Amino acid sequence: MKQRIKQRKGLFNWFTILLVIIIGYFAVILVKQQIYLNQVSADQAAAEERLATARAEHERLVKEKDDLNRLDYIEKIAREELGMTRRGELPYSSGKSVGSR
Repeated sequence: MKQRIKQRKGLFNWFTILLVIIIGYFAVILVKQQIYLNQVSADQAAAEERLATARAEHERLVKEKDDLNRLDYIEKIAREELGMTRRGELPYSSGKSVGSR
């Protein structure tokens, strides 16, 4: 009878140790997966932010492209950025250098 109790006690210890190791292994895997998913989520948020910025830049460039087909916009740019004037007009300088805002 004592021999059976010792065998069961020894079997119980090995079973408990094995069960703890298996649970620990799965816990480590679960934590690693959660860390990876958090990293992927952060990367996705950064990519969506870059996409929104790129879309806004695209819209701005499309509008500027459309504006460059209009003569009044071209005249405005020529006056503001290049300091050009029409014949008979005197250029006005506010003290700023041409090209700076």
